[in-house]
Amino acid sequence: MAKAPTGEGKGNPKREGDELLWLETYFILFPGKRRPTLTQVERALTDANPRLRLKNLAADDDGLFASVLIESPEDNAAVEVSYEMGDAIAEQNMQWAKELQSKLSPKQLQTIVSADARLDVAHFERVPKGGPGSQPKPVTREVEVDEYASELSWDDAEFGDDEVDMEAAMEVFDPTCLLTVVDALQGLTKGITFDPASGEIV
Repeated sequence: MAKAPTGEGKGNPKREGDELLWLETYFILFPGKRRPTLTQVERALTDANPRLRLKNLAADDDGLFASVLIESPEDNAAVEVSYEMGDAIAEQNMQWAKELQSKLSPKQLQTIVSADARLDVAHFERVPKGGPGSQPKPVTREVEVDEYASELSWDDAEFGDDEVDMEAAMEVFDPTCLLTVVDALQGLTKGITFDPASGEIV
């Protein structure tokens, strides 16, 4: 499951004096047989926006994609993507298919029913640490997306000591980085993107 990066090395998404505000997490659902290689993911993201910075790239022993951290300085944004698969993922995807059945085309429904893997796409905004201005202060408590994504939580130490006005946060963040990443990876996997917070297909 996706975790907020905690390393202090070169790939850490936090710049000195900045903090990260977790905003939302999307799931891209697809059959595990379509799992892309790390090279394919790099190419798809670079083609989508050459200005994106890719860090903490990881693959399994066969070169298949595992995770990546994507930074977009111009949007003050970061996106962390991780690959998940297994029986629990397949069961959850099946449950979503049942709940979304009336909203899906037959092709979309078949894609979700056959999906036993997903990409967790977690979106963050970079905000000045304790700085003035319209930027909100970062989330400091454990965040639960909803009952479907309750396992996704972020390390309190990563986000500082103050709570945030989420309504204000959503007014100022730029979704360009998230949408670019989602579009590129959805196209690569031919998957379906699900927003668990709204219960809608994106």
